Amino acid sequence: MWQVRFHGRGGQGVVTAAELLALAAFSDGKYAQAFPSFGSERMGAPVMAFCRIDDTTIRTRDAVTCPDVVIVQDATLLHQVDLFAGLTPRGFVLINSTRSLNALHLEEFLSTLPVGHVCAFPASDLGLKYLKRPLANAPLLGGFAALTGLIRLASVESAIRQRFPGEIGEANVASVREAYDHVTALTAEQQGILRR
Repeated sequence: MWQVRFHGRGGQGVVTAAELLALAAFSDGKYAQAFPSFGSERMGAPVMAFCRIDDTTIRTRDAVTCPDVVIVQDATLLHQVDLFAGLTPRGFVLINSTRSLNALHLEEFLSTLPVGHVCAFPASDLGLKYLKRPLANAPLLGGFAALTGLIRLASVESAIRQRFPGEIGEANVASVREAYDHVTALTAEQQGILRR
């Protein structure tokens, strides 16, 4: 079973991202569940959402404490909350940021993960480019598909079109495609640099 934990702030679409990921997994013929973790927080407060994906029925319903993937929608949370608590040794990390891992002061910590399992890219910029709002959730799902290979890009696109038909859906799909290509290129570059 794959367990994914999303971190962001209220109003950034963290819960929607988890739900879209589950819907994409369904499109790929997998079992999935998505649910949020928040109390009476207000807009802008830290929130988490979870998604589990498996080839068989998922019976557990508790919070994801040992994620295989951590997706950070808001980099301002990086040194405020222990975002990487419980991350599996072969886990994946995807961060929405215009800054490098070194500039985020994470390179040493995340260097313990396998090559090509960590990526920071400007997902909010892609949201701004295609949706005229700095929404990172859809581009991060494109990045997730590229980074992990767990779900197909076409399944992410299908989930978005189901949830957001019309012009908004197509703008989100365009941002997902560019994110997928961007993360694919970044991870290939990381692996190429280390092979030399």
